[in-house]
Amino acid sequence: MAESTQAPFPVVLVRAMRPYQWTKNLLVLAALLFAGELGHAHQILTGLLALIAFCLAASATYVFNDILDIESDREHPKKRHRPLASGALSIGAAWVLLIVLFGAALTLAWMIRLPFLAALLAYVILTLAYTLKLKHLAIIDVMTISLGFVIRAVAGAVALDVPFSNWLVVCTFFLATFLGLSKRRHEITLLEDGAQSHRQVLQHYTVHYLDQLILIVAGGALLTYTIYTCSPEVIERLGTDKLYVTLPLVAYGLFRYLHLIHHKTGGGDPSQTLIKDKPLGATVVLWAVSCGLIIYLPSLFR
Repeated sequence: MAESTQAPFPVVLVRAMRPYQWTKNLLVLAALLFAGELGHAHQILTGLLALIAFCLAASATYVFNDILDIESDREHPKKRHRPLASGALSIGAAWVLLIVLFGAALTLAWMIRLPFLAALLAYVILTLAYTLKLKHLAIIDVMTISLGFVIRAVAGAVALDVPFSNWLVVCTFFLATFLGLSKRRHEITLLEDGAQSHRQVLQHYTVHYLDQLILIVAGGALLTYTIYTCSPEVIERLGTDKLYVTLPLVAYGLFRYLHLIHHKTGGGDPSQTLIKDKPLGATVVLWAVSCGLIIYLPSLFR
């Protein structure tokens, strides 16, 4: 805790923004890849600006959440080291940071497109509703987090003004639900008897119950991604029917995550898990590269 207090103030501000969580917002760029827009400089710039807007908005909601949960975070073995919970950042400074981040996000979104601004506001409202109320409702808490991921994916397409596949949206929902349930499982196993004092909704979950739900949504994610890759609409729009080649990578990614949950006590934070686990990180990178090659260099797969 002393180390957190002695850190330079700019470092404390950056830590409060949780930049490691920004990897979740990469979903905003999914439309850029899957709509075949990587060859257009203007679309790339728009996609990157949309990504920055979501990172700023997400950081604002993290700061707001930390302000509300400052007392419960102090009882958590890891969260007690966060800037607010540790005392490295005052509540007043946190409010100023929140306002600056939120204002910058809204301004940037407005400059991109009004429909994108609406999508960003929908994400912020959903996140605030989760922080204030929905996180206390079993099942709804996880589904709310999942809808946040769906909004990210759709917002990316809205920013670029390109169509998006319904199957990819459904797949995103299942995958996000898989990650959310895995996080709840990790919290129960990590905190054990102290789980309910940290997050009251955990009293409605058990490891066995969560394991069943995790398997259901993992299967749903794999099935809907399979349908997406073989969808006639997608094949016609992208000009290739070879996206199914990436299925082994998606399956391995899900299996690896399940392995981390059951044998490595992982799954607590999807962003950190993606960064720290080299096999999983490499799988995601290889999947993205494979999708890019299939979409933009289809002749390689004929």
